[in-house]
Parts: sequence; C-alpha cells; structure tokens
Amino acid sequence: MREELLAVIEKNSRIDLKELAIILGVEEIDVVNELAALEAEGIICGYHTLINWEKTNIEKVTALIEVRVTPQRGQGFDNVAERIQKYPEVRSVYLISGGYDLMVILEGKTLREVSSFVSDKLSTLDQVLSTATHFILKKYKDHGTVFGQKTEDEREMITP
Repeated sequence: MREELLAVIEKNSRIDLKELAIILGVEEIDVVNELAALEAEGIICGYHTLINWEKTNIEKVTALIEVRVTPQRGQGFDNVAERIQKYPEVRSVYLISGGYDLMVILEGKTLREVSSFVSDKLSTLDQVLSTATHFILKKYKDHGTVFGQKTEDEREMITP
C-alpha cells in the first residue's frame, strides 16, 4: 500500500481521503494512519501547490545556478550546501554529477535581483570556485504537469 499511496499523493496531494482509500482498497483510517507514519518518518516532507506564474500578473524569475565548490575534508559538500540553502531566495539545492557540484534553484522578482544574488552572495562564499547561471524563460512541464496544454477541438467536422 505504501508505494501506491505515495505515487497517488505525489500526483495529487489534495485527493480526498475517502477517494484515496477506495483507490487503494483499504479503510480510510488505514490511509490516515499510513500518512501520519510517512510524515513522522520524514518520507513525506511537505505538501506543495504548483502555480503557473505566467498566468498571474506577479513578476517572478527562476534561475538554475550550477556551482563548482571545493569540498571540505570530512564534510564533503554538506557544509556549503547547508549555507546556501539558508538564503530565502534559494528554492532548492541538489548535489549533482558532471562538471559542477551543486545545482541551486533561485527565485527573484527580476533578472537583476537574481544576478545580484549570484554575484554578491553566492560567488563570494569561500568554497565556491565558479558558477553558471541559466534563467528559465518558459516552463513546458513541471513536476509532471504540462503547462499551456493545447485543447483539441472536439467538434465534428462537417463537410458539404
């Protein structure tokens, strides 16, 4: 039940508990207890709403920052990642493979604000060797959700 439960709520965290119980073929109290256990174990870490900011009049800029750092003896990349994640502008921090060590996802109101964060705060950290900034210009799909999906005309074509 656990794996199926996680798969369902990952796609729709607002699903009704009764509906979830029906999908899983268990009692609603079993779903409630399993969710509580998953939260207590730190497997479920939070519930989020996915927003298409382009459809609002709120200005928001998202950037992916690749960061190359010097790992610390005995700590690896953990200390610098923990320092970076404390900034309120930082949405996510990942240890990655390849030419860079960390991927940092930032949000700001303007390109200038994000660029300023990278040059004034991120690049000045002692362990940071270099950064590469990539601004997200348009989202096509995020967390499995397709943005701006075109609806097909389902009307029947009539020809003379």
